[in-house]
Amino acid sequence: MPPDPAVLGGFSWAKEVDHMEHRIPRFTLDGVRGAEVSVHPFATEDELGLTLTRYCRADRPDEGSPDDVVLLIHGLTSSSDMFIMPEHTNLVGFLHDNGYDDVWALDFRMSNRFPYNVETRRHTLDDIAHFDYPAALRELRRHVGARRIHVVAHCLGSVSFQMSLFAGMVDGIASLVANSVGLVPRVHPWAKVKLSLGPVLMEYGTGLSYLDPRFKDAPLLTRRWLLAKAVSAMHPECAEPACHMQSFMWGSGKPAMYRHGNLRPETHVHERLADLNGACDLHYYRHVHKMVAAGRAVKFDPADPRHADLPDDYLTGAAGVTTPILYITGDHNDVFTDSNIVCHELVSRAAPGLHELRILPGYGHIDPLIGKDAHVDVFPHILDFIKRH
Repeated sequence: MPPDPAVLGGFSWAKEVDHMEHRIPRFTLDGVRGAEVSVHPFATEDELGLTLTRYCRADRPDEGSPDDVVLLIHGLTSSSDMFIMPEHTNLVGFLHDNGYDDVWALDFRMSNRFPYNVETRRHTLDDIAHFDYPAALRELRRHVGARRIHVVAHCLGSVSFQMSLFAGMVDGIASLVANSVGLVPRVHPWAKVKLSLGPVLMEYGTGLSYLDPRFKDAPLLTRRWLLAKAVSAMHPECAEPACHMQSFMWGSGKPAMYRHGNLRPETHVHERLADLNGACDLHYYRHVHKMVAAGRAVKFDPADPRHADLPDDYLTGAAGVTTPILYITGDHNDVFTDSNIVCHELVSRAAPGLHELRILPGYGHIDPLIGKDAHVDVFPHILDFIKRH
């Protein structure tokens, strides 16, 4: 028998099955309407290949904001696909419809479009701040010149981009919108336990160096399959194993990453969730844990000569940052709790009146950017901030 709809957190089983029969293709561009799409590969100084994707609506040359470019940055396990989802009004389409016709999305080394998260590379956020963003901005500037660049960043993309910005690795940013977390990562107590013990237990106890929402599809009785079954046993709130694994991977909640009711049913199905939020390299957790313990963004290894140009404490340069930042967070953020609220308080002391905060009622960690009603509840705040800068 199908599960009771009450157990599914209010979802209709019949609708779920119907939507599963109309799966959204992976890496689809169906969510991009009336725009020219071009992909721009580039390499970092530590020899990784990354990409920028340009969504340019070129049919309105005399309208919109020709002097402004918007760059979108995803978080760990996700990719540029979170900004072009076809099942609802997405951020790229919203910006296009409101006069910002030249929108770019970066897939950096955390992107699930690349194999890096499952290759045991042991990258840190310092690597991203030092190598990914400077290279991405150089490539972007090669195409857009001296135009104003506004950045919208999510999750650890937000943390690492602010690390790069506050360390002086990137400059010339007209404005930044930071979703969920900034330079003061804070998590629930259970998430602290997972950050502390998880990498060691997983790597040396199970031999796994990464976690993946698709573990339920692993061969029967393998370590990955058994882990997925154990995690699902602790998450009766819905029937999607990928949702359960994401809650295990991030934060503390049922679910942790979003509020079920904020997603469309097409989004909350196994393949779609796993496509949007893929595998996660466990080593990144070690750096996040060090930051949580320090109460601020700090360098992972101060003795690493590759990052001698980076500060040990990224907030030390807060007073010198002239880019205005809008910190946004859901009031049900079960991944990074009140991180952006506290970060806003700290950076505002260093630069009074420059930065802003918006708390989003009824939202969690990622649903401010992938929620079905985000274009009504969230995107207008982003648009207003960009327009004012």
